[in-house]
Amino acid sequence: MTMDPMKAAKTNEQILEPTHWVDGHPTLGEITDDIAHPMEARPGKGWWICFGIALAALLNLGGMVTWLIANGIGVWGLNNSVGWAFDITNFVFWIGIGHAGTLISAILLLFRQKWRTSINRSAEAMTIFAVMCAGLFPAIHMGRPWDAFFIFPYFPNQRGPLWVNFRSPLVWDVVAISTYGTISLVFWFLGLIPDLATLRDRATGKIKKFVFGLLSFGWNGSHRTWARYEIASLVLAGLATPLVLSVHSIVSMDFATSLLPGWHTTIFPPYFVAGAIYSGFGMVLTLLIITRQTMHLQRYITVRHLDKMAKVLLLTGSIVSYAYATEFFSAWYTGNMYERYHFINRATGPYAWCFYLMVLCNVITPHMLWTKKARMNVWFLFAVSVLVNIGMWFERFVIIVVSLHRAFLPSGWGMFYPTAIDIGVLVGSFGLFFTMFLLFIRFLPMIAMWEIKGVVGHGAHKMALTTDDDDDDDDGGGQGAGEREVVNA
Repeated sequence: MTMDPMKAAKTNEQILEPTHWVDGHPTLGEITDDIAHPMEARPGKGWWICFGIALAALLNLGGMVTWLIANGIGVWGLNNSVGWAFDITNFVFWIGIGHAGTLISAILLLFRQKWRTSINRSAEAMTIFAVMCAGLFPAIHMGRPWDAFFIFPYFPNQRGPLWVNFRSPLVWDVVAISTYGTISLVFWFLGLIPDLATLRDRATGKIKKFVFGLLSFGWNGSHRTWARYEIASLVLAGLATPLVLSVHSIVSMDFATSLLPGWHTTIFPPYFVAGAIYSGFGMVLTLLIITRQTMHLQRYITVRHLDKMAKVLLLTGSIVSYAYATEFFSAWYTGNMYERYHFINRATGPYAWCFYLMVLCNVITPHMLWTKKARMNVWFLFAVSVLVNIGMWFERFVIIVVSLHRAFLPSGWGMFYPTAIDIGVLVGSFGLFFTMFLLFIRFLPMIAMWEIKGVVGHGAHKMALTTDDDDDDDDGGGQGAGEREVVNA
């Protein structure tokens, strides 16, 4: 029995979905060649241009931080009223960016969602680089980063019986970042091991073969190795899943445990978690759309993947929109005059333009994704993802700076104006992020080859059995129905 030629004419956009298996699919060797090509070929002009811009921003970060350490945090625009501004805004923003990696890698793995296979590797790497950017800001915000080890709870130490103050949000942040970074790094590297073994086997140079052989830990692909690998992946996914809820909840406690109007609210933990996943998926969309176009990976990062990510963006954007409305309702319903004034000030005060930009990007923009036509338009999705990231940065700015610049007493009011150092450090953090990501896609596989092969192999096996079933039915055999039940199970 031959396959319907109409099915064979379907585009490669569907080849990675087992339920849409067609003839003309790539072989396992072609999958390896396609994904390994960016690492083995010379980088193109586009990569060099992007890398040059990112490296220049990173060098700018080094200069700005050096100047900051030499002169103190007074070079920022901070004052007696606004003691947190761009530094903590950037910290919360970058921690949020890393949340999509944990969600895609851990939670979707536990739920056996196969659409994650083409995007999880990039999301995991993005998480690590975002955590690196986030960890930079509490250190330089201290003013004396060489004393940063004081906030780590270790014993014995030179302070004798004294421990860190566990009631300090700064300690909570350190514990959250270190735990999150460690689990994410281990999970990312574990997923790389089978692909590193593949690169080891196809490496031609002695140095590459040695490095990939060292990093692959003697992977041999046996059944026992794969069985243990699957167990270790599930255990790490189980450990990483609570981090999605705990890490940004801890970050939100930096604000929610204070008595300041605009901060002292119980909605912050779920609100911050939804916002973190929202901004994280926005950044994943931005990166994947760029890389799929520049590296010609359209048949691995398909429009179907982007559509599913857009649905998550729509869901989390709706939750964030609801949280904004809940904040205003709570301020009105409580009858607290300070709380009411704070939210009126958000919409009508000197920083009102930040508030309306936040609403435009975070509330209005995601609701354009209700139609499938919008979700299937790649460049429209790219524009939406960029606007989401801009809006989420301004959300953190509104929460932090607008809440601080007008507190309880008018005598303590003051405006924050960013300096060139503030803006330079912000731009430099993006330089660090994109420099690391560009090096990652240049030297390591940005798509999990072994997971793609698993999905493709499963689809081929399923189609082969289904075809055999049809042949058996045509011949009057009685075995086809039983095989079909096994496949469907």
